[in-house]
Amino acid sequence: MKIIKLEAIPMSDPVPSDRQHRTDLGTKVKSDATLIRVTTDNGFTGIGTSLGSPPVVAAIVDHELSYEVVGEDPMFSELIYEKMYNGSRAQPALETGWGQPEPSRRRGMVMEAISGVDIAIWDVKAQALGIPVYQALGAVRSSVRGYASGGWAPGDEAEEELGGYAAKGFDAVKMRVVGRDGFSIPKAVRRIRAARRGIGPDVELMIDAHGSLDTSTAIRLAKEVEEFDISWFEEPVSVDDHRGQGLVRSATKIPIASGEREFTRHDFNDLMDHEAIDIAQPDVARAGGLTEIRRISAVTSARQVRLAPHAWGSAVLFAASIHAAMASPNCHILEVSQGYMPMMWELFNERFDVRSDGSVHAPDRPGLGFTLRDDTLERFKYVAGPEYDF
Repeated sequence: MKIIKLEAIPMSDPVPSDRQHRTDLGTKVKSDATLIRVTTDNGFTGIGTSLGSPPVVAAIVDHELSYEVVGEDPMFSELIYEKMYNGSRAQPALETGWGQPEPSRRRGMVMEAISGVDIAIWDVKAQALGIPVYQALGAVRSSVRGYASGGWAPGDEAEEELGGYAAKGFDAVKMRVVGRDGFSIPKAVRRIRAARRGIGPDVELMIDAHGSLDTSTAIRLAKEVEEFDISWFEEPVSVDDHRGQGLVRSATKIPIASGEREFTRHDFNDLMDHEAIDIAQPDVARAGGLTEIRRISAVTSARQVRLAPHAWGSAVLFAASIHAAMASPNCHILEVSQGYMPMMWELFNERFDVRSDGSVHAPDRPGLGFTLRDDTLERFKYVAGPEYDF
């Protein structure tokens, strides 16, 4: 079996004006993704997805990665990953046994493009084997707890919003520290208190700062909200400040989660070296695809750090995240978006199996287990411009 074609297709999902709201990242006007397709000489087609600017990712796939992927056997998925990661130095890297990545490939949009290609290769590989991806990776479970991820309502309205997630059956929910009413410590405390009131004492509550706070503010907020039994405080400070995140972790009894904007196992090793993390949240469409997620799972489990994959994005990303969760022994929970995301819920012919108790179940079909609707590429045609309006 040989790969004969590699494609990258930019996609967009505009947010209607009546569904837009401002967050710490700005006002989201659309969601972008890049669909990756791998075609083999015996008729298999695999799909993947990449984060990053779609036109840039597409250019990287077309003008760099395709030369390293086309002609290879997808059963040699580790070889293909190493070729993409090391680039022109792939052969000496494999001969010597140590990585020698080209400077541009370690992080950023090249790694995001690599991630998408890797997902598509695993889809093809598992289809050829006639089994779901998670079984090809090495299954540890076929279902996992899901948590409802959202929580932007201002003030006491957070009680109804988060309570609504619990009413759907989720026994764990997550809210943003910065609501639609902006941020201050008193505002955040009021919203978190309201959320706990809405979900009751038995539902887990997580909070997410999107890396928007400085260290001292994050520590002050953590101390203020410890009484509400917070299961994790996500990205309390800038994702570049591993030392500062370690300081936050040492100052609070709340577990610290992060990782959605990190790349490869090396970034997670650095987080752990700074004692800055309790829950690792790699994004399969950014951190290196399914190949690298397995490695991240291994290195984090060695230090008793749990895994909770970041799964906010397109349907392909969520599908790949499901398989990653089912094949990672230290994964204990999976993100289920509650935002406005048609490209997540209306991209495939098949429905995701998210049950009334909030659990997420793996598909039993070969590969990723999902197929694109006929109108996908037309409906989600790429729209130029930034995702956020400032």
